[in-house]
Amino acid sequence: MTPPSAHDTEPPEPRVLCDARALADAPPVPAGVLWKLAKSGRQLDANLVRLAPGGRVAPHAEPDLDVLLYVVSGGGVLGAGTGDEPRPLAEGATVWLPHGSTRSITAGEDGLVYLTVHRRRPGMRIRGPGEMS
Repeated sequence: MTPPSAHDTEPPEPRVLCDARALADAPPVPAGVLWKLAKSGRQLDANLVRLAPGGRVAPHAEPDLDVLLYVVSGGGVLGAGTGDEPRPLAEGATVWLPHGSTRSITAGEDGLVYLTVHRRRPGMRIRGPGEMS
């Protein structure tokens, strides 16, 4: 049996992956990932995340990746910078989180559902002696 050639494979096509509003409106779970992009060969990672009312993602910095955050439903507060300066988040807000920036997220009284999108992290690899990380 001969392996399929490049001409035998179908080209990639755009497709609808999920209905973020429907997932956000589904009966609430305390917190967690409602959906994630898991297609093979992708160049992006994406997650739809629910935070319960008052739930929080502690201050942290992502050293390597810019992240785009879109508020699907609910609201809360983005803590920005080393002082965790509060910035309101409401449904429809689109936020750029540049790599290296410090941020936190706190859900409001109705909870918060948001989508994050960023470049896919490269796979782990073992580095030789003297290689930079």
